[in-house]
Amino acid sequence: MSSSLMDPVLQYLFYFAIVYGATVAIYFATGIGMTYINRRHPDRRIQKNRNGDKRMWVEIRSSLSALAVSAALLSFGYFAQVRGWTISPLETNWWSVPLMFVVSMVLYDAWFYWGHRLLHLKMFYRWHAPHHKSVAPTVWSNDSSTTVDTLIEHGYYLVVWFVLPMPALALAAQRVFDQVSGMIGHSGFEYFASPTSRWPSPMICTSFHDLHHSTFRYNYGNFFSIWDRMMGTVHPSYDRMVRDFESIGEEAPATGAETDR
Repeated sequence: MSSSLMDPVLQYLFYFAIVYGATVAIYFATGIGMTYINRRHPDRRIQKNRNGDKRMWVEIRSSLSALAVSAALLSFGYFAQVRGWTISPLETNWWSVPLMFVVSMVLYDAWFYWGHRLLHLKMFYRWHAPHHKSVAPTVWSNDSSTTVDTLIEHGYYLVVWFVLPMPALALAAQRVFDQVSGMIGHSGFEYFASPTSRWPSPMICTSFHDLHHSTFRYNYGNFFSIWDRMMGTVHPSYDRMVRDFESIGEEAPATGAETDR
């Protein structure tokens, strides 16, 4: 391989190594931290009669593979921006990073919702089904996905560089938030129930995605409930569950799965 070709390859591999290493570090730091917190608060478990911990090592192995795919997408997008192949990014400053962070959060939630709905169609579900083996998800479940599943849901992290003037810092911050919030959202324990997590707020809490795993056909969104409410796919018990969890010291409610299945 000629040196002119080798230099870009090495550059890309360098970016990939940094992104993958950082993502794996965040994965284990969040996983270990949430596991410690959850063990101290068993009353906050959402699905009282289910425990997904026995799948932990299967999920970790699967996650390490899926995170490599995600890191490859994100790092190639950044590599393309550095090489001048994408839309020129906004200058990194006090307003561009927060602005593009918010814009990207909203766009990614739309991407994720429709990609997730696609994966639940019969012709695609076989690539998403392994993720749903975690009926009672744990903090380790978030990235336990197939390559096709990850390409569809995280393909945004490659495409966005070519359609938005994205400062790299803004997308890096979103990816970190996505990783941490996604793991908390799969943790199976509720700590963030509040009026801001239910109608009319677009925000969500852990119960939102937990219901997706226990019932399989509701709550496809990632950061917000906007698309689910617009398309009629929000779980009918979600807002009630959030209200029940808001009372400090009150026993966590049973998941809607026990009445739906």
